[in-house]
Amino acid sequence: MNKYLDCFFFYLGGSVLFIESRFINPIEALDTSKTIIKDDKSSGLSGSLTLTGKLGDVMKESCTIALTYAKSFLQQIDPNNRSLRIGHVHVHVPEGATPKDGPSAGCTIVTALLSLGLNKPIKQNVAMTGEVSLTGRVLPVGGIKEKVIAAKRANVHTVILPYENQKDYNDLQDFIKDGLKVHFAKTYDDVFKIIFADE
Repeated sequence: MNKYLDCFFFYLGGSVLFIESRFINPIEALDTSKTIIKDDKSSGLSGSLTLTGKLGDVMKESCTIALTYAKSFLQQIDPNNRSLRIGHVHVHVPEGATPKDGPSAGCTIVTALLSLGLNKPIKQNVAMTGEVSLTGRVLPVGGIKEKVIAAKRANVHTVILPYENQKDYNDLQDFIKDGLKVHFAKTYDDVFKIIFADE
């Protein structure tokens, strides 16, 4: 199972959540007690996406967008890799009793899916936030202060933020930013180069 950190904002403050991804067999993917998003039958593909963790509608849509983009990105960097197109994928956000919503986990979900599809680990002790569009743009999100504080509380030292949130980060007090290495991403390609970089 692939697991890593996501800075995710909800309720009145910031919290660091884990996003988990795993390939599952077709029988498990057809469990009607879970939210299942299947590929369009016209595509000729048989993959599916199962989501758990008490996710709201916006976050479910974010997962759908993330899978669509991850498939496209994977095809560009590894044309013969069809794992995300034909595989049955389960994405889970732990603390299942806690409702979660919003688009800011988009970057994180794409990363979890690509780590799964490439069977490649990512850098550890990294948190990220940012909405991802179908074309791979990393869009700004709210609650940057809360997210950065949450990352520090979780002892995370590297954070990836949307480029358009750079001013929000720069406006933070120095003691909040102290000890952090922050990257700003315009597109998911920027995220990929950081998170999958060889040590």
